[in-house]
Amino acid sequence: MFAVVEISAQQFTVRASDTLTVPLLDAEVGSTIEFSNILLGGEESNITVGCPYISGSVTATILAHGKGDKVLVFKKKRRKGYRKLNGHRQQYSQIQINDIKLG
Repeated sequence: MFAVVEISAQQFTVRASDTLTVPLLDAEVGSTIEFSNILLGGEESNITVGCPYISGSVTATILAHGKGDKVLVFKKKRRKGYRKLNGHRQQYSQIQINDIKLG
């Protein structure tokens, strides 16, 4: 069984016992979180498409929080002496899918 779930305005295809890296979620490590925005789901032969969502839920456990790799943004204007360097590290949460229930 699989489902396409909307998590933090992004879509993820999930199956039971999958481990995903998603944008930072506001919950403690080890806690269980439930997602109810399911866009599509079912078995490989029997797929249900939502309009926009289907009833059901996906439960997951938060394994860890962290930061991604540094992304450098460099701006320059030639012959003007203007150079600017900014860095950014996106925060993420690592989750493990426990159960998929479709109604």
